[in-house]
Amino acid sequence: MIFYFSASGNSYHVARRLSEALGESMVDIGKAIRNHAYAYTIAPNEKLGFVFPIHAWAPPEIVEDFVRHLELYVPEDLYIYAICTCGQSAGEGMSIFDACLRDQNLHLNSGYSVMMPDNYAVLFPAPQETECNEILQCAEEIIQRIVHAVKLERKQFFRVKKGKCSAFLSNVIHPCFRRFATSTKPFYAEESCIGCGHCADICPIGCISMTKNQKPDWTDTHCTKCMACLQQCPAHAIQCGRKTHDKGRYLHPDYRKNKEELYASKEETQKKKISCDI
Repeated sequence: MIFYFSASGNSYHVARRLSEALGESMVDIGKAIRNHAYAYTIAPNEKLGFVFPIHAWAPPEIVEDFVRHLELYVPEDLYIYAICTCGQSAGEGMSIFDACLRDQNLHLNSGYSVMMPDNYAVLFPAPQETECNEILQCAEEIIQRIVHAVKLERKQFFRVKKGKCSAFLSNVIHPCFRRFATSTKPFYAEESCIGCGHCADICPIGCISMTKNQKPDWTDTHCTKCMACLQQCPAHAIQCGRKTHDKGRYLHPDYRKNKEELYASKEETQKKKISCDI
């Protein structure tokens, strides 16, 4: 079983590759939290994997919260691994995640990092296509190595790019990020918003609701700052402050295709419903 959290599709892609190679199911952490689904049974000979992005050199708060609420029924010889996707470095993100697992009497047998296109639109513009393709091509090679290592169930095996000053970044900067940079106040929708409600549907913590005028309203003061609402908005209407307007948007090609199909299906369903009402 593979638990994953993904806003722009990088971690989704990695999880899908592992799912295909191992023949194991995927569980979307965001959807699981919204459905209060925390109890799972791991079958004999099944592995337990976690795939998540790095937010400011640590796992997203939502991922840690999910692990704390997990009710797992597992075999004694369970093999556990984790993969984090990151821009340049993961800091102490894997160690922080392992500590979170240990609080649940679980521990990592192996851990890995995969460099993916950075897409925190508040600070970085979306990567150009050429740069993006180069990064994704290198990532595929790393993913294949990870698949091989997981199949072999390598233990005490960690291949994580921590980067410089990892302890300072993860233990000092990240808490500041959670405290000061996760406010929902900067989010707003421009006039180009089409009122589709997709942002409300995908928000992993359910902090977006649609107003009577079919515009998104961020009802909580803080969120996980995954930026899914911004990156996945089909009209590119959602902004976070004044600096995201010209930053472009990024979705992993796999994820973009998947979301386009889901959105098209949703539109078709809405059209049929309107037709029936008439």
